[in-house]
Amino acid sequence: MVAANPRRRAGGSAGTSRFGYLVPVRILHISTRLILGGSQENTVLSCEGQARLGHDVHLAYGPIYGPEGSLLERVEKFQTGDGRVITRHVVPSLVRAVHPWHDWRCWGQLRRLIDQIKPDIVHTHSSKAGVIGRGAAWSVLKRGGQPMGVLHTIHGPPFYDGQNPLVRGLYVASERWAARRCHLILSVANAMTSKYLAEGIGQPEQYQTVYSGMEVERYAHDDVDGAARRAARREAGLNDGDFVIGTVARLSAQKGHDDLLDALGDELKKRPNWKLLWVGDGWLKEKLYKRLDGMGVRGQVVTTGLVPSERVPFFIRAMDVLAHPSYREGLPRTVPQALLGRVCPVAYDVDGTGEACIEGQTGKLVRLGDRGGMRDAVVWLHDHPAERAVMAQRGREMCLNRFSAQAMVSELERVYERALRTARGG
Repeated sequence: MVAANPRRRAGGSAGTSRFGYLVPVRILHISTRLILGGSQENTVLSCEGQARLGHDVHLAYGPIYGPEGSLLERVEKFQTGDGRVITRHVVPSLVRAVHPWHDWRCWGQLRRLIDQIKPDIVHTHSSKAGVIGRGAAWSVLKRGGQPMGVLHTIHGPPFYDGQNPLVRGLYVASERWAARRCHLILSVANAMTSKYLAEGIGQPEQYQTVYSGMEVERYAHDDVDGAARRAARREAGLNDGDFVIGTVARLSAQKGHDDLLDALGDELKKRPNWKLLWVGDGWLKEKLYKRLDGMGVRGQVVTTGLVPSERVPFFIRAMDVLAHPSYREGLPRTVPQALLGRVCPVAYDVDGTGEACIEGQTGKLVRLGDRGGMRDAVVWLHDHPAERAVMAQRGREMCLNRFSAQAMVSELERVYERALRTARGG
């Protein structure tokens, strides 16, 4: 593990933070893996914003592996103007898969880490880190010592319809257990609160929605003369006259790339200027490539492979429509990101997706698994460019405020204050 900084407390002359608590407040975020993904980006942006506000920020995570890429380099390079960094801690036994031996060891490793750095706030993210992290923090808190707020953010549910009933039951039971071991539960979309409460997870007063924040300025860059769009298309090998349907997602079964091929395969064959632009990489890559070859449409699908997060806005500018047929989401960050870039989305109506892609207002929503509906929505957007532009502009204006990283960090300040009051019996 990376060693923590010595514990520091400011004296009374330094004043108090927005929490009404002596500065600097020490915050420990715990996430399962620091891969390229929405949950992880949300967590890193929270860490960066809190460090800029003067807090002492720590980030714990498990070993990083796989083709999805990593945010580690960004975290390592981050430093505020006054020299603050995000202190990193690798937790060797924090692995994604359920593994009783590793999970038991992880519990002990997190308890020792919390004892070592003595945080004021423990904020967990993702299912595995959320269950074990809350349990470890709560056991330290109940053992006595200083007050410590314990919070968890739901980025997406680990349980879903159609899941093996035993597995689903295990996940729901674990989330119920963990909900009794934290002060507050944050949802990245209102839909997450509804879904969890419907499963008897936690109490209504524990929940608060804090929309997932992102670097809106990066996506909302104005391309007045279309130069950025032309450059993105040129790099991707796309022509000005191509109708580009993009996705920004891991190449995994959950993200619905196969559904998109089912929906648009015939249209691609009839319309040679229709192109798919797949931004991302993942375990399903070879299987998808073989399917494209078998369908005879490989030449109409552009794949970027893994790209750093700062390059995603560049490729979004090449798109006419964003297709997001994902099977489950907390709140799909790629949808507001596309809207910020004035690209209209079409997406499956799952979880929090409809809080960004509002049917007929900021995009087109399709019933989960409805390939025909996905095809019809894309065809309609192609045939109605003026309406498509209006929806994208309306969505851009909404997303500039609702999904900014600054708004998220500001809201977390108020949430942490509430958690600390609760922990102190206030």
